[in-house]
Amino acid sequence: MKKNKYILILLLLVVGLPMVGCSDLEEEPVGLLSPDGFFSTTQDIQTAVNGALTHAINEEIWGRKLSISLLLRSDMVNLQSSQQHRVEMDMHSITGDNEMVYDPWYRIYKGIAAANNAIAGADDVNEPADIKNPVVAQAYFARAFYYFHLVRLFGSVPYIDAPIEDVEVASTISCSSVSDIYAHIISDLEYAEKWLPVSHSVPQGAAAIPTKGAASSYLALVYLTRATTDLAGGSSADFTTAYNYAKKVINSGVYRLDDNFQTLFNANDIDTSPEPIFALDYNNVEADDNAYDQTSPMTGIRSDDDDQGWSVAVPVMAVYDSFDPEDYRRRVSFQTEVTIRGTTVDYTQFDISGHEHAGNMPYIAKYSRFPGPYARGNKRATSHNYSMIRYAEVLLIAAECAVETGDSAAALMYINQVRARARKGGASTNGGYVAETVPASAVPADLTGTVTIADVLEERRIELAFEGKRWYDIKRRKLGDAVFGPSGYEGSKPDWNAAVDYDTPIPQDEIQRNSNLKNADF
Repeated sequence: MKKNKYILILLLLVVGLPMVGCSDLEEEPVGLLSPDGFFSTTQDIQTAVNGALTHAINEEIWGRKLSISLLLRSDMVNLQSSQQHRVEMDMHSITGDNEMVYDPWYRIYKGIAAANNAIAGADDVNEPADIKNPVVAQAYFARAFYYFHLVRLFGSVPYIDAPIEDVEVASTISCSSVSDIYAHIISDLEYAEKWLPVSHSVPQGAAAIPTKGAASSYLALVYLTRATTDLAGGSSADFTTAYNYAKKVINSGVYRLDDNFQTLFNANDIDTSPEPIFALDYNNVEADDNAYDQTSPMTGIRSDDDDQGWSVAVPVMAVYDSFDPEDYRRRVSFQTEVTIRGTTVDYTQFDISGHEHAGNMPYIAKYSRFPGPYARGNKRATSHNYSMIRYAEVLLIAAECAVETGDSAAALMYINQVRARARKGGASTNGGYVAETVPASAVPADLTGTVTIADVLEERRIELAFEGKRWYDIKRRKLGDAVFGPSGYEGSKPDWNAAVDYDTPIPQDEIQRNSNLKNADF
C-alpha cells in the first residue's frame, strides 16, 4: 500500500495518560499538537513523551515490521513464506517500495515528531527544573533511540529536531551526514543521562520508562557503534568512552544478570527481573493503532496444538547446530518439540501438521513459550517486555571495548560473567509445555587466554540471538561478505552486494516528494 497518506513529521499521535510504562499506554489520536497553547504543565510534556515511546511498540516498528526485518537481514534466520517484501529482506534485494522499509521509516519519524513537540513545548512550562527536566529527558532519550535506529538502518537521513508545521518545509529538507546524526544522538543521550532518575517507582513495566542507566547504556553502545561505523566520525578514542560508560552501568549496582536466562523471555516474570535496562513493554490487549505484538507469532510454528504462530522467520539448522547442545541458551532460544494433534514430536516431524510452512527445523522459542496471561490465538497479543538493551549486553560492550583498548584481563572477566550465567540452567518447559528444571552444566566453560573481537561477537550472537542485534553487528563490523558467503549459516546470498546493501534505501515515496533525498543504486 502506498504511503501518500503520510506527510513526513506532520502526523502526530499522542496519549493523554499519567507517567506509566508502555504496557499501560493506549493511544488516542488527537491531531497535530502545537507547543503553543497545549503545554502548560509537566504532565502535558509527559503526555507527549508517552506518545513518542508508544510508537515503538506499533506493528510498524517492534510489533513486526522492523523487528522481523532485522531478523531476516541477519545470517541466523531464514524465510518460510513467499511474500515479496519479506523475500527482499531475506535475500538483500531491498527496494524503496518495500513496506518493511517505508512503514518503519514513517512510524519512527512520528515518534521523533512527538519527542520534538515535548521538547519544544517544555519551554512554555514554568515549573522547577528538578520537576520538569526529568520528564523532558525522556523525550531526549526517545529521540536518540529513534535516530539511532535510523542511522544504523539508512545511514544519512533527514535530522529534524523541532516541530514542523509547514508541508513545504518538510518537502524540501535534506539529509544530514552520518557523523552529524551521531553527534546529535550523543548530545540527546547526555542530556537524558544528566536528568533521568536512577529508577522509577511503578508496579510493572518500569524498564519501559527511560532511566539514567538506560541513557548510560545507550551511550556505551552508540560510542562503540560509531567507532566501528564508516562515515560516523568516530575514532579509536570512542572505544575508551564507550568502555567508561559501560563500566559506569556495571559499577552502579543497579542491574545484574538474572539467575535464570529463561526469565528474560517469560512474560509472567520479566517485570521483576534485575537485567532489563530499557524495554518495549506491550499492552495486554490489542491496542488502538496496531500497538500489539506480532513478533511472537511471526517466529512461532504454524499449526501446532498450542497455536504458536505463522512459521515466517525460522532459524536454519546450521544456526541451531552452532549452539553447544549443553548450553542452556540453546534450550531457551529454540523450540525443538511441539504437540501436534495430541502427540508431542521433535523438530524432525513438525511437517506432520500438513501446513506448507511448518518445516522440520527448530523454531525461535524466546517469544512464544511464555507469552503471559493475556496471550491470544497465535500469541498475537502478549505481555512481553522486549529488551532493547539489557545488562548482559552491557557486559559484552565492556568486553569488546576492553579488547579494543588492550585490557585483556577485563575482557575475559566480563565475557565469562555472561557465560557463567548460561551454565546455571533453570526453570523452563519441555515440548509439551510441562514445567521442568534444566540442571546446571559445565557448558559454556570459561574462556581462557586472550579474548578476541571474534570471541565477543560470537558471544553476542549466542547470548542475544533473535533479539534484533545481529544485523547491526554484521553491519558495524563489516561481516557481510563472510556471513553471506558459501560458508555462512544460510549459504550464499547471491544478491548480497557490500557496496550498497549495508544501508537500507530511503522510501521511494519520499524521494518522489523531495528531490533533495537520493538513494544509492539499490
